[in-house]
Parts: sequence; C-alpha cells; structure tokens
Amino acid sequence: MTTAVLAQGFNWTRCRRKIANISTARGIAAIVVFTIVWELCTRLHVPIIGNVPAPSAVLAALGKQLVSAEYWLSWRDSCLRILSGFVLAQVLGIPLGLLMGMNRTAREIIYPVFEIMRPIPPLAWVPASVIFWPTSEMSMMFVVFLGGFFTVVLNIVGGARSIDIRYIRAAHSLGSSRSDIFWRVMLPATLPSIVVGMTVGMGITWAVVVAAEMIASRSGLGFLTWRAYVAGEYPLIVIGMMSIGIAGYMSSALIRFIGSRLTPWLRVF
Repeated sequence: MTTAVLAQGFNWTRCRRKIANISTARGIAAIVVFTIVWELCTRLHVPIIGNVPAPSAVLAALGKQLVSAEYWLSWRDSCLRILSGFVLAQVLGIPLGLLMGMNRTAREIIYPVFEIMRPIPPLAWVPASVIFWPTSEMSMMFVVFLGGFFTVVLNIVGGARSIDIRYIRAAHSLGSSRSDIFWRVMLPATLPSIVVGMTVGMGITWAVVVAAEMIASRSGLGFLTWRAYVAGEYPLIVIGMMSIGIAGYMSSALIRFIGSRLTPWLRVF
C-alpha cells in the first residue's frame, strides 16, 4: 500500500518537465561552449589560461580517478566532515538565533559576545582547534561548525526582528498563547531566513573544510587537490577543484529543495 501511495504521489511527468526544459538546455549549452573555449585557449597557448590543463587531459585523468578507491574516499571524508559540522551548527544555531531574535534580554546578553566572535574567519581557528581538540578530525569538524553557525544565527536574528509587530499584536488580541504565537507566527515567518542562512552557510563550510584539509588533514578533497599540486599532477588539481564545486552545488541544491518544501508560499513558479 505504501508503495502504491508513493507511486501515485510521485508525478513522473512533472519531474521530466523540470529536468528537460529550456533552462536545463541553456545550462548544458553554456557548459559545452565553456569547455570548447577552454580547449581552444589551451591548444592556442593563450596567456594564463593556456597553462591550465586542457579538458581532454582532465577527462583522461578523470577516467582513472573514477575507478580509484582513494578518489571516492576523499569524497566520503569531506562529505562526512561537512555533514557532521553543518548539522551540529544548525542544531545549536537555529534555537540560539530564534532566542536572540525573539527575546530582547537574551539578545542583549548574548549578542555582544557573538559579535566579537563572528568576525574571526573560521580558518583563523584552524591552529587553535588543532591544538585544543584531541584529534585532527574533531578540529576540522569544529571549523566546519563555525563556518555554518554564525551565518545561520545572524540570518535568523535578522528574520525574527523583521517580523511585522502587527501580526503578533493581532495574535495576542485574538487570544493566542505564547506557544501559539511562536509556532504559528514567529517560526513560519523566520523559515525563509533559516533556509537562506543554511544555503549561505553551506557554501562557507565547503570553503572552510577544503582549506582545513589542505592544512591539517591527510584525506578529503582538499587534501587530494593539495597533494596533486605538490606532485605536479595538474589535471588532478582541476579534478579536485571541479569535485569540490560539484559537491558544493549538490549540497546547496539539497538545502534549496528542502527549503522549497518547508516554505511553499514563497514559490513563484
């Protein structure tokens, strides 16, 4: 019965239209044109870009990497670090952001400390985290946590404070309790800010984890890219960079998908 319900609920026609549309065709055409221009620039030895490995060389190296266990272990390690640090940042950051956004006393106590810590770049924490955390793995998760934590908290505070006070007063006048106002007014109104904070935070966490892996790790996509640079394997450098870009895009797309399901009233088309 469950399978039948799922099959009935999943609209294949709608899914096919979303994939095979003019926007997708334009995106594919742009990638193809970019690749052709890149190949020509490399073959013609155009200054600067002519030093970059040609797409044909990158594809040849990619074929070897796709059957390499080390390559997929690099994906696994980076994704696990991102997942653990990012989830922890949301678990702690979302309640803290809501508390600071809705409670003036809490905001006046916590915000000054928050604002002192926030401008410190997550990468600046790498040396300290390597020293104070017992393992390098935990230190990288901590740095990833910082990359997502401050962004989501700041967005939620801004979203909560921008709620029109007339909605809250109207709820009060209609007899709503504090719990009702939170679940039916405050939380839905701040959901778009939470999604934006998560999306931006995800991009920051990928930038942070790659740099941290280059400095203090022996695995992951960042380490793979750095090792390729040290060994002079230039096509592998490009593969590492493209892998990081694809992983970041997929992570952000997943958050946008979940966000669109949580905030259906914001869908334009």
